[in-house]
Amino acid sequence: MAVQTRRLAAAAIVAALALAGCTAGSGTQPPATGGSGTSAAPTAITIGLALEPTSLDFTTNDGAAIPQVLLDNVYEGLVKLDANGAIVPDLATKWTLGDGNTTYTFDLVPNATFTNGAKLTADDVKFSLDRVKTAWTTSLKAKMDVVKSVDVLSPTQVKVTLSQPSASWLYAMTTRVGAIFSKDGVAALATAPVGTGPYQLDTWKRGDSIVLKRNESYWGTKPYFSTVTLRYITDPTAMNNALISKTIDVIGTVQAPESLAQFTGGAYQVIEGATNGEVVLSFNNGKGLLTDKKLRMAIREGIDHKALVDTCWAGHGQLIGSMVPPTDPWYEDLTGVTPYDQAKAKALVAEAGATGKTLRLRVPAIPYATSCGTVVKSMLEQLGLKVNLETLEFPVWLEQVFKQADYDMSIVAHVEPRDLAAVFANKDYYLRYNSPVVQAAVAAADAGTPEQQVAEMKKAARQIADDAAADFLFLLPNLMVAQPGITGLPKNAVGEAFDLGALARS
Repeated sequence: MAVQTRRLAAAAIVAALALAGCTAGSGTQPPATGGSGTSAAPTAITIGLALEPTSLDFTTNDGAAIPQVLLDNVYEGLVKLDANGAIVPDLATKWTLGDGNTTYTFDLVPNATFTNGAKLTADDVKFSLDRVKTAWTTSLKAKMDVVKSVDVLSPTQVKVTLSQPSASWLYAMTTRVGAIFSKDGVAALATAPVGTGPYQLDTWKRGDSIVLKRNESYWGTKPYFSTVTLRYITDPTAMNNALISKTIDVIGTVQAPESLAQFTGGAYQVIEGATNGEVVLSFNNGKGLLTDKKLRMAIREGIDHKALVDTCWAGHGQLIGSMVPPTDPWYEDLTGVTPYDQAKAKALVAEAGATGKTLRLRVPAIPYATSCGTVVKSMLEQLGLKVNLETLEFPVWLEQVFKQADYDMSIVAHVEPRDLAAVFANKDYYLRYNSPVVQAAVAAADAGTPEQQVAEMKKAARQIADDAAADFLFLLPNLMVAQPGITGLPKNAVGEAFDLGALARS
């Protein structure tokens, strides 16, 4: 039986890379009086993002931009990740594991309220967890399949019973599927989110900005900034110029790494850390030319990954060779499974009968995808293939590529933590990869001991690499640039959320 201690008093610095940049407001705000709590005068910060959410409802819409803004800021869960990726209490003060590791009993904080005025109770927790199965439509809902029942023991205590031990379930509860909703606050999730978090939605001007205001009734430590404006700036040069002109204070995820040199020298804060965002060259394993493993292998071996990173992302990014970042316990360097060998790759293209054939590379209009797409196109055309590179606005990409699998290849960063199973163990996911070996390994990993989980997940990752189910171009770095005086910026992006409550101005 394991009992977790009370939640940490200070806010954890957690940030999810969401394919977007983050900026902070101009330095014209009144001076603050304190640390991470409230200040005597209103304070504001503007955060610019490269990718705007298509909706504020992550229960029916995919895309990492939504939880980046809302998770841990507007919505909270029973648990969350700390800055090192460890699971810590959030709306739960503690939890007890029992009955052969199949039951979790959570004690709730006694004083949390939703922004609609309703008090948080165990009924809201049951409602939220049950609703993942009944109302969610995204593939992430599968993370709750192992839940057998959710029982209210008292207004401040709830018990979750699993159908079998699950090594991954509690971790999944730190992601968006663990968000707790008000029973009376789900009527307009796409535009009017209601949560218990330190912030609440103020306004959303589509195509321009989202404004969050401090939740003055927040049960925990109130955030430093009273207003956070999330401004959407899709052009990397415009983002940089906004920082230089002090229109913004932080570029949260640099979209033009080659421009970093202009910010070095001490005038700005430059932060470089790690993420779990694998930039994946996705293959459609379900139809078309890429059902042929020889051709998939040819593509993997025909891409010079180091040269690609140097060219399209200014050398910032780690080569991994798999869907597992180094921060995961089952990481192995699998870059050697398909080493760069252009001559061998060209021969494999010919063996597959694909010389002169055309592949459609459909990428979202996101800087890393478009920049790396041109490099991939050039390298594959040197193998004798023809590549039709098409750039799609992100909502179109979500509909045509992600939902309909209308593509041969694509490039996108998968930023959800520990997402190998979601991407490669689901035959209906947009890669249409169907491997009984991987599916069995993932299932065994979840049902096993921590040691078995590591061994089985390594087995799954290697099978994916051996099958050339996709190509893993590189791991996105966490690159941030900020004006002096902004504190609480995360060095590493370890989860889905950008914890705005951790930010302050010195």
